Amino acid sequence: MARPKITMFVDIVSPFAYMGYYALRNFPVFKQCDIEYIPILLGGLMKTCGNTAPLFIKNKDKWIGKERNRWATYLEIPINRQPVPGFPVSTVPVQRALCAIQMSEPEKLAPALDALYTALWVNHAEIAKPDVIQSVLSSAIGEKSAAAAVKGTGNPDVKKRLIQNTDDAFTGDAFGLPWFICTNRSGEKEGFWGVDHLAQVVDFLGLERPTSKGWRALL
Repeated sequence: MARPKITMFVDIVSPFAYMGYYALRNFPVFKQCDIEYIPILLGGLMKTCGNTAPLFIKNKDKWIGKERNRWATYLEIPINRQPVPGFPVSTVPVQRALCAIQMSEPEKLAPALDALYTALWVNHAEIAKPDVIQSVLSSAIGEKSAAAAVKGTGNPDVKKRLIQNTDDAFTGDAFGLPWFICTNRSGEKEGFWGVDHLAQVVDFLGLERPTSKGWRALL
């Protein structure tokens, strides 16, 4: 039988996408899966869906930061407890750089995401600046690849890829992040939204659910 597969759509602007990504990259339960990461533009997806960002919803804007820290604590995910200065920041250049990597050196996409998520959500780097993007990527995938990725943000084909990836997320029923499209060993496919639904992902994929406190709190 085929290995379980997870396709995860990512934009580093979302703290909950960061936590979902961190889980897939680091939690032992997901080592049994084939995982694909696809960079999209969350703002574009939200606009297509007519969805409203939590920061622009009364009361939810105050609650969402607490929720972020709660889940980071439950799941033992490293995150800066303070809000990102100037949040939400533009991630168009970052997401285009990730698309450039996806197109030219896909094997380096995950290490690039590791570095960029940490830069924003742990170290509060000014990730919208091209020189910061290149510096962060250089440490993860090498100076030559980092420079090519940043240069690629102006490439029309890279811009089209980001648009296409975002359209693919919408076609795959996504309306926010994190969004996971999962295929189990029987070939059945299902979509799941939110880091708080990771236990449902595990159950659907036929994996053994961990028993730690964080996992007991998950749906």
